[in-house]
Amino acid sequence: MRFKRAGLGRRPRVGAAAGLAFALLVTAAGCSSDSGDQAGGEDTRARHEKPSSSPAPSPGASWDTSPGSIAALGDSITVAFHACMPLSDCPEASWVTGTDPRVDSLARRLLDNPAGRTWNHAASGAVVGDLPAQAAKAVIDKPELATVLIGANDACADTTASMTSVAEFEKDLRQSVRTLREGSPKTQILMVSVPDVLRMYQVGQGHKAAADVWKLGICQALLRAPESRSAADEARRAQVDKRVRAYNGVLREVCAEDTRCRYDNGVVHRYPFAEAELSEWDWFHPSKRGQQVLARVLHKTVTARG
Repeated sequence: MRFKRAGLGRRPRVGAAAGLAFALLVTAAGCSSDSGDQAGGEDTRARHEKPSSSPAPSPGASWDTSPGSIAALGDSITVAFHACMPLSDCPEASWVTGTDPRVDSLARRLLDNPAGRTWNHAASGAVVGDLPAQAAKAVIDKPELATVLIGANDACADTTASMTSVAEFEKDLRQSVRTLREGSPKTQILMVSVPDVLRMYQVGQGHKAAADVWKLGICQALLRAPESRSAADEARRAQVDKRVRAYNGVLREVCAEDTRCRYDNGVVHRYPFAEAELSEWDWFHPSKRGQQVLARVLHKTVTARG
């Protein structure tokens, strides 16, 4: 997630002054710009004419539950932003390709020797518009499995009006799958649902330090005025939640059209992240324990039979 537009992903676009303020707030917490939301935004699923489907593998292609190499695509969640230190990626703690035994990443669980057989192309702040370029990099690797976890930053915009539209999300996702399928026909795709960011807000909102950090610009469509219970603010949060659910519908649909793609059936979105599973630096990104949870539940998805 390390929200791209000051969201879950590209180091919450805070400048030098805001970054210093963030560090001071974290220190004060013991380490434990009001952007003016616009009403409305696109809540309906405006469907554009679908581009031609990407070439699919031969009918009946079976799912390999023990792939021999893995490429990771996505945002700050997949590079473990805020899992080890504030304002820093921590790829060794990544749920996909991490080497930290406490996380016990997907690569460690699936590969006898992950060295040289894992690639992490995710980037903090990435949105679905960045995914086709990541897919093009993965094609060079020819991985047996490619994981895709994207969408949190698309919802974590400055305002609800500037969230990525559902139609645009679908277009870029389809392009990414097409790129993978055309460039690496045998690569399996694990399509991961977008986490329940509303749940993460609800867990973190009890921390005074969290509210102070969120005010620096993290995911303002959701986290602006975190202590407010006004009807307008609750409606704004509901819009973000609705958009995340719509993205997950697209992830499911696009994956279902490719015989070498497996959707997690919403397991990550349904997972009720607890406080200890969120970063002590922002109470919003997964901590190392949260990364371990992702590795565990998604390992079950990869290795499930049938």
